[in-house]
Amino acid sequence: MIPQLVTVRVRRANGRRLRLYVPVLLVLLVLSPLLLLAVAAGLVACFITGVRPVGALRGAGQLLWALPGTRFEIEQGRTAVLVSVR
Repeated sequence: MIPQLVTVRVRRANGRRLRLYVPVLLVLLVLSPLLLLAVAAGLVACFITGVRPVGALRGAGQLLWALPGTRFEIEQGRTAVLVSVR
């Protein structure tokens, strides 16, 4: 299942907190022209480096499929960032 929602929580150094909810499908629809350019550039890079494009696309799909449930936590000093993929 592809990710549907990305939650970003930021705790700033001054103690204020910010929470953002990013719907993945909406972002993909808005950025779809750039996504087509990125796929085309990836195909050109595959041909230049000698990697099979079907294998590269399959690997990217498997990575996308494995993202739900992933959490990234980064802390530096009093600032913290948490990214959760659902």
